[in-house]
Amino acid sequence: MEFRKIRYLIFLREIFVMSWTSFGGPQAHLAHFIRIFCEKRGYLSESALLEIYALCQILPGPTSTQTITGIAYRLGGVGLAYLTLVIWVFPSLLIMTLAAIFITYLEQQQVDFSFARFTQAIAVGFIFSAAWQIAPKVIQSKISAFLVVFSTIVAYFYHSQWFLPLLIIFGGVITMRNFEKYPKIQDKKFQIRWRNFTYFVLVFAILTFLSEFTRRYSFGLPFRLAENFYRTGSIIFGGGQVLVPLMLTEFVYIKKLITREEFDLGYNFNQILPGPTFAFSAFIGAMAMRDFGVWGQVLGAFLASFGVFMPGTLLIFFVMQFWDELKKYRPVRAALEGIHAVSVGLVFVAVILMGQAIFEQNAINEIFLDIGVVIGTFLILHFTKIPPPIIVIVGLILGYLL
Repeated sequence: MEFRKIRYLIFLREIFVMSWTSFGGPQAHLAHFIRIFCEKRGYLSESALLEIYALCQILPGPTSTQTITGIAYRLGGVGLAYLTLVIWVFPSLLIMTLAAIFITYLEQQQVDFSFARFTQAIAVGFIFSAAWQIAPKVIQSKISAFLVVFSTIVAYFYHSQWFLPLLIIFGGVITMRNFEKYPKIQDKKFQIRWRNFTYFVLVFAILTFLSEFTRRYSFGLPFRLAENFYRTGSIIFGGGQVLVPLMLTEFVYIKKLITREEFDLGYNFNQILPGPTFAFSAFIGAMAMRDFGVWGQVLGAFLASFGVFMPGTLLIFFVMQFWDELKKYRPVRAALEGIHAVSVGLVFVAVILMGQAIFEQNAINEIFLDIGVVIGTFLILHFTKIPPPIIVIVGLILGYLL
């Protein structure tokens, strides 16, 4: 027993170090996890870790966060998993919350943010790069290629907060019909323990009720934020690349709780930080609650973070208990192709919407400069090893000089 306690302390210490040093998103995080947990500590085999990572990729929620909590769940149960979740997300959530408070203060002092004029173009370059990288992995057939194009076009013209999850489900249903191309796997009996899924539904129901009950009152904004982010965290397939366009649509274009310039500034600042991309939610929540003062912003950041991280956590705990048997069903494997294809389409929609905003907001001579920044960001990410934080910092310096 003493050995297990010491082992847990060492494990949590590794999590704490990684929370401050893991840059680059889920793919880079995966390499870091393999190096620490498999090669250095030997907590589990590389194949076992990749299995957990694959499961997290097909569930809604933050992939790297679900992976690291899934590892902790396998090693020490729910208690260790929740401690791991808190330690992993805390640094980036804290920094993004402080960033929102600081930006709010600067706005109140009427500070000129023209030095950040290239953040929007850099953000487009980041998201376009992400879409370009994941598209070849997702497009496996003519159907998946069609779904990427179809979802991009449809979501561009109609991107309601309730329509996008239906579009994702539609993609899964379309490819599920081709389940016969997958080989049969025998011995598929399994037993489901529903506790974590019950928690998932119960929290969703409570937040929805509170959101609707307080909708007419100003003090209801925190409840609406919590419900919005919980719903978003429940339908995000594809990680942070898909989270960003959904938040852009809902909180900038539909609800208008923050401005486009604030959104881009926060997103680019998030690229500098280690840890999960989903920490961007803390920034959105804090900015949305700016009228409630500093402590209101802290509350907004907490509710947004809870809402976006908790659904994926409960679902990974729920599914890991019977995933080994569930994945043997051919319709389940077939549906994943369509879900992933639509998710890529939503990323391309974000690129189009953000690029369109550049044309609408800037003069002609500025547009060509921004296009150069988009292309330059894309090329740097694909053909060099320059990390994203350096790109953002150089963009801020360039904006200041110009």
